[in-house]
Amino acid sequence: MTEQNPELIAGRYQLVERIGQGGMGRVWRGLDQQLFGREVAVKEILFPPGMDDSDRATLLRRFTGEARAAVTLSHPGIITIHDVVEHHGAPVIVMELIRGQSLAAAIRSRGRLPVQRVAEIGAAMLDALAEAHGARIVHRDIKPDNVLLTKDRVVLTDFGIAHLADATTKLSHSGIVIGTPQYMPPEQLEGKRPTPANDLWALGATLYHAVEGHPPFEAEGLHALAVAVFTRPHRPLAHAGPLAPVLDALLTKDPAQRVGAAEAAEMLASVLRSSRPRADASAALGFGHESVPQPEHTPTPTPDLRATPAPAPAPAPAPAPAPAPAPDAAAEHASAPTAPEQAPSTTPSPQTPTALDSRSAAGTPHRPVPDRPTGPPVPVPPAEDPVTLRATAKTEHAERASARRRALTRRSAILGAALATLATSSVLTWTLTRDDDVPRGGGAAGSGSGASSVTVVIGVDAPFSGGLSSMGLGIRNSADLAARTANETRHVPGVNFEIKALDDGADPAKGGPNAAQFVSDEKVLGVVGPLNSGVARTLVAPLARAGVVNVSPGNTDPVLTLGPDWAAGTKSRPYSTYFRTIATDVDQGPFAARYLHGEAKKTKLYVIDDASAHGTALTSGFTAEYTKLGGTVVGTEQVDPAERAFAGLAERVRSSGADAVYFGGYYDTAAPLSQQLKQAGVNVPLMGGDGIFDQQYLTANPKAEGDLATNIGVPAEESAAGQDFLARYRKAGYPEAAGWYGPYAYDATWTLIEAVKAVVTANGGTLPPNARAKLPQAAATLAFDGVTGRVTFDGNGDTVNRRLTVYTVNDGSWATVTSGPATR
Repeated sequence: MTEQNPELIAGRYQLVERIGQGGMGRVWRGLDQQLFGREVAVKEILFPPGMDDSDRATLLRRFTGEARAAVTLSHPGIITIHDVVEHHGAPVIVMELIRGQSLAAAIRSRGRLPVQRVAEIGAAMLDALAEAHGARIVHRDIKPDNVLLTKDRVVLTDFGIAHLADATTKLSHSGIVIGTPQYMPPEQLEGKRPTPANDLWALGATLYHAVEGHPPFEAEGLHALAVAVFTRPHRPLAHAGPLAPVLDALLTKDPAQRVGAAEAAEMLASVLRSSRPRADASAALGFGHESVPQPEHTPTPTPDLRATPAPAPAPAPAPAPAPAPAPDAAAEHASAPTAPEQAPSTTPSPQTPTALDSRSAAGTPHRPVPDRPTGPPVPVPPAEDPVTLRATAKTEHAERASARRRALTRRSAILGAALATLATSSVLTWTLTRDDDVPRGGGAAGSGSGASSVTVVIGVDAPFSGGLSSMGLGIRNSADLAARTANETRHVPGVNFEIKALDDGADPAKGGPNAAQFVSDEKVLGVVGPLNSGVARTLVAPLARAGVVNVSPGNTDPVLTLGPDWAAGTKSRPYSTYFRTIATDVDQGPFAARYLHGEAKKTKLYVIDDASAHGTALTSGFTAEYTKLGGTVVGTEQVDPAERAFAGLAERVRSSGADAVYFGGYYDTAAPLSQQLKQAGVNVPLMGGDGIFDQQYLTANPKAEGDLATNIGVPAEESAAGQDFLARYRKAGYPEAAGWYGPYAYDATWTLIEAVKAVVTANGGTLPPNARAKLPQAAATLAFDGVTGRVTFDGNGDTVNRRLTVYTVNDGSWATVTSGPATR
């Protein structure tokens, strides 16, 4: 087809001029002669060269069926397809002609867009996708080029084109990758069956590009780009502000854990509710000048022409913008090319490390060991009455479907449906009636809230499924007990506390999406958790960006409070909103050194680690303290964490005359090392940190008798307050044991309760609208007696009351030796 050849397409559509060309087709401005010359956009689909007739016929049938299904879509956010016809053996789509500009063109000409405008665009796109997904149509190729902006519409185009691209690649065997990999999720790059989750990732990548000014992944060449999408986190967000949790949730690599459409829509609505109104119409169009850096020379944007029916209203969640000025007449009637399909970027980007568990150094192969030991078996108290955890009211029926997509166990799915909900009401100023000062933990557990008139939600993030679920459930139950106790005793009069618990499965990939859910629920004023340091690496940062206070009862990575250079002596607090009620890895090595030298009277030590971040942190702290005390390190060595043959090392330890071995690392390496030391005649104890304090260390090592380990914290049974906590926990009837971290979770939750009370008191008995923002400072200045001892924090957010315990293997089980403070 050419402009010089005025033939009619399908006997009715006359081509006037070509207005664009991309990798999959050419677009023409045309006239529908059967409808009085109505302007239309005519897209001619181009098949790749070299395709045989059979493949062309198959593709034509598939594409025609797909495009005709798209004809049934009727939505102001989806381009209207008038007709699908065949011309000279190739499919042709006849669409409405839209006078406007693609999002890609807006970004190229103006730079990154304001946060609120991007949120408005995202809300409109989600609304359109909901319509398409409801009709069982997946777009498959959402990107800035396929998002058209007019003065009153956001329109998705090119439905069905990507289906042709998929089939073309598979049928032609040409090796050509058709599409835009910067916006394709891992599962689509892998060739898996497309689902609505594909479109949600692409939406996240598109909005990321709009607000940051560049795609989330960039690399030199297609292969490098695919590797980045599969293995690396997206580039850090610098300008997204309140949009960051939404983008993190949409760009979750596992589609089963990716945020759902209903959740994403509520999160965007929350961003829009919290944004200030725009001052002028230029901001409403996405061309505001206050927060968007402008190039030195800004060319006049040229509109894409693809057609528009009568204007449709803007998406409901977005505040109504000020009336836009009439478009420039010249621009209104100008011919503009459709933005071509983009090829993969050739601009290299800095290597960004993956979000590793804190127990592994960057680049270290994935460890099969969690950064929390499973611990010895803990007796489960007998269940009494069933426990119902209170949660915020459901606002979206799609939450149940989202919970199913997260592939939890049946029990976890039921809990998730009850607990993982989103609140839609705004934070208001609530008037309180009393200010009784009831001692913490002084009442029995119960669900009564007395005269409470408002609800404050405390989030809980922990593993409720998987190998560490027993610990996570103990954390959740202990947090619930704290909330129930505060309600029963009316500790903050007029306020009723509820728990919103989300399962992270001890998987770092779930930290970001869970943080996004907490942030989007405006009633969540603080979060307890997580258990694992690896999850903390992905959960803490988005919570901190949103100003949500976070108190952990379990993770011990020093980087979270002391910064990445702490081991070199440079400490800096990365997150002012993050606190923890338990000691850290910094304390384990020195505590072990004091025990071995002062109490066990071991004067010559051989020190070994597995080169992990956890292992080297323990051995460096141990060695410094041990030599300071006058002990002698007779040998040091690093081992490969995958190594299981230690005969040579055992001989070197035996020859050194060491009377103990200190090991920094995990039980899977420590167990065979200990066994082979004993077999070589090295009958001295091996001591490690909490990485070896695990039941599996005992089952894998028949020579473990007499070995030692430190664990962070102390058993609750050692104090009267801890015993009282355990009694009230059993009386509450929780089916799972509180576990090692339950008391610390109780105190973490009570930290948030006390912080709420402090904010209320400072505000004259009312909870202010910005209570969430005030909570971190309130938590930083708290001091109270908890069930684990005095609860107060140092300037880095670490607990001042840092205590640890030494265990030994006695008759095949871990037995307590001694407990004490981290420092003396």
